Amino acid sequence: MSAQQTIITLDLEGVLVPEIWIAFAKKTGIEKLQLTTRDIPDYDELMQGRLDILNANDLTLSAIQEVIGTLSPLEGAKDFLDALRSLTQVIILSDTFEDFAKPLMRQMDWPTIFCHRLEIENDRITNYRLRQPNQKQKSVIAFKSLNYKVIAAGDSFNDTAMLSEADVGLLFHAPENITAQFPQYQAFNDYPDLLERIKQELT
Repeated sequence: MSAQQTIITLDLEGVLVPEIWIAFAKKTGIEKLQLTTRDIPDYDELMQGRLDILNANDLTLSAIQEVIGTLSPLEGAKDFLDALRSLTQVIILSDTFEDFAKPLMRQMDWPTIFCHRLEIENDRITNYRLRQPNQKQKSVIAFKSLNYKVIAAGDSFNDTAMLSEADVGLLFHAPENITAQFPQYQAFNDYPDLLERIKQELT
């Protein structure tokens, strides 16, 4: 029988980098753009609301990318990610989009990310295309089918299916409403503690 290996799956926004839509909301002054998957569990409802706001306010992809260009990984995130990648395989599972993620991936030395794609027309975001519905959970299922032990960490409603499917599910930087609703997942707020917890599962 082959030996089981471990793979780490991490959410992106809120775990490794700032929330992109919150940053854009601050730039535009549009309060409703601050809503994230921490607030609205239904991802389609959340994204359709965002698209309606962009359309109503004549906001372009370039405007969002300009804000993304000012963002950096959260303090300590790159060192944490580098430490993990020196120990085992790491894949970022995110509900962001290729058009948003690239500048941030560059700053973290191009870790592997599975995310979605936007439909763009004349610099306008007309729609979004999921790589696969429930892609975080289904990715974990696929990794487990390849005989990987999966350790997952996230912070939002849209991460909980991934956490439940993983062999070990952990919360990181999660708000109180998430930690209260999902007490079965051990919660962490700093990278050294999370790294030590993950290391325990690698021994």
